[in-house]
Amino acid sequence: MNDIALVTGASAGIGRGTAELLLKNGYTVYAGARRVERMKDLQALGAKILALDVTEETSLTVAVDRIYKEEGRLDVLINNAGYGAHGAVEDVPIAEARRQFEVNVFGLARLTQLALPHMRAAGRGTIVNISSIAGKLTVPAGGWYHASKHAVEAYSDALRLEVAQFGIKVILIEPGPIKTEWDNTALVNLQKYSGSGPYGPMVKRINERFRSSYRSGAPGPEAVARVILKALRSRRPAARYPVPFRASLTLLLKWLIPDRLLDFAIRTILKI
Repeated sequence: MNDIALVTGASAGIGRGTAELLLKNGYTVYAGARRVERMKDLQALGAKILALDVTEETSLTVAVDRIYKEEGRLDVLINNAGYGAHGAVEDVPIAEARRQFEVNVFGLARLTQLALPHMRAAGRGTIVNISSIAGKLTVPAGGWYHASKHAVEAYSDALRLEVAQFGIKVILIEPGPIKTEWDNTALVNLQKYSGSGPYGPMVKRINERFRSSYRSGAPGPEAVARVILKALRSRRPAARYPVPFRASLTLLLKWLIPDRLLDFAIRTILKI
């Protein structure tokens, strides 16, 4: 019996890569995203396409209702939809900060709420939340994005403890540097909100370092997809999966280095 999986944010990046890999490994995949036209190739591979906006209640309920009407169950929910509203915390409009949380946190949480009653009734299910090492390590001009990923980390920890009694697994995936379209969105927002004004010089240096070295040698989204598949196949998955290896190393250094020293290092690198 093939597992039924819903992947959000499937029109690009990690979501697309995950949908493709799950299809190749026998899963029945419902691929959800706002940009439906960008998922035609996934449909050709066998995915079932959903117009899905995680910030819209009707969109969420219609998607879940369709899956249960057609399949009778949902075995795997992969909450991947998200984006980065980068810019200095002083500059990013509060409305934009709220939207960041609506997409990255509340959309994820509401979709999970809709799926959980059915998973509890089945006595099984797996929820995979795509977080980031940004949920544990914060750098300048990314405060609102980092805050949203911190929230996903805490939310997932609580959820994992609550639903284990019902046979439901909760897994956090913590990507580090990955080559996706996410970069362009983050950098566009960064320039839009803080490219000029008092934080302009800092933003210029962040842009330079980001483009020249941060993604150097970074793998593509398929690396994250493989880790997700590994976690889904595990009888006893870990609570967290940093990916790639350099993400694990970054988190280890964050744990070892005192905050004051880490602040000094970041400020020295960015000359702030």
